[in-house]
Amino acid sequence: MLNFDENEPQSVREERFAAERARTRAARRAAPLDLRGAHLGALIVTLVAVVLAWNGERVALGIAGGIVLLWFAIGLAWAYGDGDHGRHALQRAYNITFGWAGGL
Repeated sequence: MLNFDENEPQSVREERFAAERARTRAARRAAPLDLRGAHLGALIVTLVAVVLAWNGERVALGIAGGIVLLWFAIGLAWAYGDGDHGRHALQRAYNITFGWAGGL
């Protein structure tokens, strides 16, 4: 946790914060992702897309699909910006996009 000591010099504080962020980033990368909630979210989004397509709502289907695609692209950019690459970045983007269903 990023503890704040007002008597500590700024350079020492920044170095300590950087080391703590690096430790938490390494721990997050090493930990396996729990994708059960993301799978449920993807299933719900797929069912909504099927219902929209079944009812002939092509415009709504295109808008919803575009929003999901945009959200996935933002999640992927975030994962790459955080230093993840390859399969782990794709898994994190998938979890960012559909992981909201983990709380259901």
